[in-house]
Amino acid sequence: MQQHTLAAEITQTGVGLHSGVSTQVRILPTEAGSGRYFVRVDLPDLPIIPAQVAAVSQTVLSTQLGKGEVCVRTVEHLLAALSGMGVDNARIEIDSPEVPLLDGSAKVWTTNIAQVGLVSQLVNNQEFLAVKEPIWVYQGDAFVCALPAPETRFSYGIDFDLPAIGNQWHSWSPTVELGNASASFAAEIAPARTFGLLHQIEHLQQTGLIKGGSLDNALICGPDGWLNPPLRFANEPVRHKILDLVGDLSLLGAFPIAHFLAYKASHNLHIQLAQKILDFAESC
Repeated sequence: MQQHTLAAEITQTGVGLHSGVSTQVRILPTEAGSGRYFVRVDLPDLPIIPAQVAAVSQTVLSTQLGKGEVCVRTVEHLLAALSGMGVDNARIEIDSPEVPLLDGSAKVWTTNIAQVGLVSQLVNNQEFLAVKEPIWVYQGDAFVCALPAPETRFSYGIDFDLPAIGNQWHSWSPTVELGNASASFAAEIAPARTFGLLHQIEHLQQTGLIKGGSLDNALICGPDGWLNPPLRFANEPVRHKILDLVGDLSLLGAFPIAHFLAYKASHNLHIQLAQKILDFAESC
């Protein structure tokens, strides 16, 4: 079996969406079988936080990983980029509690990964989770599920009262070939930016969130349309939801072969599904 790590180091700086703090991230190659993990280099003893479902500590407007009192927030875009580009093993050194938002998408990360390239790594064996029966999580009319399928696929639907968004659906499947899969992810999913609703911004700011948010790193939609067009895709919002789903499910390590289908879901429901998949695998 083969895994992959980066061929060279990546360094990127930016501002965290919720903290507003400037952060530097270094992504380093690491040995086969080590997985993707964060290292808080700004803290004593350089605590390590694994990018695993068991490490999820919060899912309010982003996915946060933690170990004890140490955490790192808004990990989903970076993890989506690494998994979508085929990076199985990576040491992610970060000097603050939040991954920078950059332009609100995963485009900068995928561009950096493509520039340095990957190195193949041999492993003796690698376990893959298999979805053999439907697994569902829902809340009201929102749901996310994993369905048995011949190939891995991500499908998402959203529905907003704002006319500029409305009801959108999109479906994306990585191909078997790593090079084609990464190119497809980089072109079709990674550039989709996070989006927000104009009427919610003041409340979020009053609760101490989105301190680093701006029209440069998030699409904002109001009753009269988008405040900062143009969009990169006609259905950019729902493609971004697939980006979030890919990032959250990357915490499983390797994606199970399944059709992941979501509607009006959230980081919380994504993580609940990931945990259920693990629970089903352990019970088999």
